[in-house]
Amino acid sequence: MEIADFIKNVEAEFEDLEPGALKPESVFRNHFEWSSINALILIAMVKTEYGVSLNAKDIQESKTVRDLFDIIQNRA
Repeated sequence: MEIADFIKNVEAEFEDLEPGALKPESVFRNHFEWSSINALILIAMVKTEYGVSLNAKDIQESKTVRDLFDIIQNRA
């Protein structure tokens, strides 16, 4: 699993994100309006694409795209 692929998957899920907007060090909440619906979209995408379960605490404790990616990679 590559972080570039993860970023492309995240960008594809959220219409507000321009392709290439996110970088590993990006604070993902700063790039689009963050809500519980968006959290559920992210959780579902991760489960579908990577077979990994994220929860609200994982998202709350993550600041950057790399933080999320590291959680997913460690659980895969």
